[in-house]
Amino acid sequence: MKETKMSTHLSGGRLNVAILQETMRKELLNLLQLCEGKKVTIWDEWLAGPVGLVAQYSLLKEHEVVDMFPLRPGSLPTISVKHIIFIARPKLELMDLVADYIHSLRTKQTSPVEFHLFFVPRKSELCEKHLKNRGVLSNLSIQEFKCDIFPFESDVMSLELQNDFRENYLEGDPTCLYNAAQALRTIQQLYGIIPRVYGKGNAAKQVWDLLCRLNKEEQVPRGATTSCIDQLLLLDRAIDFTSVMSTQLTYEGLIDELYGIKNSTATFPGHKFVSPDDASPEVTATERKRIILNSSEELFAELRDCNFTTVGPALSKKARVIKTQLDERHNDKSVQEIKQFVSRLPQMLANKQSLATHMAIAEYIKETTDTFDFHDTIQCEEDFLNCIDNDKACPFIEDLIATKQPLNKVLRLICLQCVTGSGLKPKVLEYYKRELVQVYGLNTWLSLCNLERCLLLRPQTGIRQYAVLRKTLHLTMDDSDANAKEKSYLSCKYVPLTVRLSEHIAKNKGWAGISDVLSNLPGPSLEELQSLQPRMTRRNSISSENSSSLETPRVVLVFFIGGCTYHEISALRSLSQQEDSNVEFVILTTKLINGNTFLEALMEAE
Repeated sequence: MKETKMSTHLSGGRLNVAILQETMRKELLNLLQLCEGKKVTIWDEWLAGPVGLVAQYSLLKEHEVVDMFPLRPGSLPTISVKHIIFIARPKLELMDLVADYIHSLRTKQTSPVEFHLFFVPRKSELCEKHLKNRGVLSNLSIQEFKCDIFPFESDVMSLELQNDFRENYLEGDPTCLYNAAQALRTIQQLYGIIPRVYGKGNAAKQVWDLLCRLNKEEQVPRGATTSCIDQLLLLDRAIDFTSVMSTQLTYEGLIDELYGIKNSTATFPGHKFVSPDDASPEVTATERKRIILNSSEELFAELRDCNFTTVGPALSKKARVIKTQLDERHNDKSVQEIKQFVSRLPQMLANKQSLATHMAIAEYIKETTDTFDFHDTIQCEEDFLNCIDNDKACPFIEDLIATKQPLNKVLRLICLQCVTGSGLKPKVLEYYKRELVQVYGLNTWLSLCNLERCLLLRPQTGIRQYAVLRKTLHLTMDDSDANAKEKSYLSCKYVPLTVRLSEHIAKNKGWAGISDVLSNLPGPSLEELQSLQPRMTRRNSISSENSSSLETPRVVLVFFIGGCTYHEISALRSLSQQEDSNVEFVILTTKLINGNTFLEALMEAE
């Protein structure tokens, strides 16, 4: 049942993302069928969550997977099955773990066993050579599980690359760009050639060049000649750090900021989830509660993109509606009316449970958002976003350093001050660096060097690009200026730059009119025509039956190379939902991120 439910929340948009899920699922099941008999899978821990979005454990059990273990240092219990399958990314440290396991299991196993290795998304010669050097390659049957993209929502897909921005910008490893190009090729094979392509930034240009090369190398063109996607917009994360560094104030964004959302699941303390009819409230209160957050739950779909200030009133309104519905049972009814009420009862009770869950989550968030520290942080961010006092040392940041607040929090504010000021004055930059090293230790210097290499920290030179972009693209606004349509996706009264670029592409079908603006952003611009074929209306969609293809909303695929925040996703959804909008945005990203996870990937371990 769960499998069906998952698919339904993926197939609600004009781009049927459930097709992608089904393709990846079949790929995995076909590989498992190559190993006849009972089998055990040993998973790369990073992949276990994302692959769970494609095929859940219950489905794997139906295909004779009797147990699953994480691929981590240590030994396994004796396994009495014929097939042991390792599922891992092509990383050398993981190959060492595979080799250690094989050596360990060969000494323990009494019955004959076959070892298999499924590389995700593709194999690597370097890894195979490493396995050969460890003396285990001859024991392994190697396959590729070509799962490039993981479906999260009907409008959100992610490659879930662990450290893609760090690997590309710090370590000079372009593998993530190759994976991004392959993912685009997968999209075009499933949904057809996308006619118009736009892009901005170095990584966007590199991914496009790689995609062109891959298409040339493949002699026979694959995929439909026409596509249900009208435009592709490639955006390099490096063109807009501001949207990552500012705190997300949407409901889903704040859950991610405070508790972290991993593979559509968040974990919370248990004490607010204790219900009056709970059999063992003490146990519930101490256990951590895992909540699945996706649009298959009606209430979460309504709340996720709202600014958090509107979530409380929305929950109160929902509570009154549910109470009114449940109170109907006390009214005098005919037998027919009672039957109808009983048939609706399971859904009402599910809605009541859903409401209780989100009220508990909202209470947890409110505990943080009501603090003076949170308010001061948001006020500091708003000042930087409005170019107020971002050319001198910030007293609030100085206080945070003096009281030794978490380094991540301090660096995030300093980076925001730097990117909104188009750099820091050399004296201010040196002052911050000196203070940070003195308070947090010498190891902090390595993290600061990394941030400088990524241009998140840099001295101020020449023109203030952010100040120009802020005015020309209306990135910030006062309450009096805020359009009612835009209020729903304001975070710190700031609209992400990436969203403004997406909006321009959708309205103007190209970069025309903002070439001056683009020159203030790093990296080349891209505007290409892949196909002159008319677009294909999605089969079985409402529009294909009731209206001409001219009236059908256009689909724009926005590909964030280097990561995307939930705030940006909410902002793009809000644009799609505007009354005068004739565009549906679908988001593809290398990873779902927030300011904390983005900075953690760039920092050096203690």
